[in-house]
Amino acid sequence: MNSRLFLAAMVLLPAGFIEADQQSADADARSEPVTRVDFWNGNRSVARQVYEREVLEAVLAATEDEMGPWQIAETLDDYPGDEESRVFSGKRHDLFVTIAGNRKFEDGDMIVIPHPMTRNLLGYRIPVIREQDADAFAAVSTEAELQVLRHGIPATWSDAEIFRRNGYTVVEEGSFDDIFQRLEDGLIDYSAFGANEVLGVFENRASKQAGLVIDDHLLMFYPFPLVFYVNPGLPALASRIENGMLAIVASGRLNEIFNRHYGDIVERLGLEQRTLFILENPFIPENFSGLNPDLEKE
Repeated sequence: MNSRLFLAAMVLLPAGFIEADQQSADADARSEPVTRVDFWNGNRSVARQVYEREVLEAVLAATEDEMGPWQIAETLDDYPGDEESRVFSGKRHDLFVTIAGNRKFEDGDMIVIPHPMTRNLLGYRIPVIREQDADAFAAVSTEAELQVLRHGIPATWSDAEIFRRNGYTVVEEGSFDDIFQRLEDGLIDYSAFGANEVLGVFENRASKQAGLVIDDHLLMFYPFPLVFYVNPGLPALASRIENGMLAIVASGRLNEIFNRHYGDIVERLGLEQRTLFILENPFIPENFSGLNPDLEKE
């Protein structure tokens, strides 16, 4: 008798498992759909990639209760030349981060989220130079002296025209990968990068070339805030990103991320002791035009 009961239990057990699996499948079917975000995070320093992804994660997490679960599919590929301008139309990504008023996208159709994510750190530009030229850069006291030096900028980078409009000598050619080789070879005199990225750029790229250093004397500034651009076909995602940005600003979460990454940047780079030149950014949208240098807030 006991033997027959045991065999019956063995026969019934798989059916129980099948029923449980079906219940699980039914629950999955009833659960909220996951928002999968195709995030392009290339053409930038590793420091920026890490920071910008963390901000996106915070934005999506802040809206999860209202708008459901999420998942990020991140692409780190670099798109040379005008390929970047086709990040939506050709590459079919959902969103990315760039500077407000980026001229590469002025003819495109996109949704811009008008909330800066790094205050204006990218607008504080610090030169990477040849070590042998350090004394010459330390002797620069007027903007005119800096304007005649050759500023190397990779082709199609959005800041090239800003410097040209402000009377700087710009050599716009090559790529991010070869800019420091050209600097070492003497084809340019310097290349400037944002305060939020210059240390990472130097460590990961410039330091691989002989005799290059971060200049410790000069600082240039212009309004250059980083914001999210969203695929125009995804208004619901754009709404979620804007709501999330407002939420993490209000909660202090954005400040927490910023301070963890950049809280000591003024001291580390000696920004307050540098000779400062202020440039105009003629391409900045009007709602960002009031951004002025204010290191105490940074």
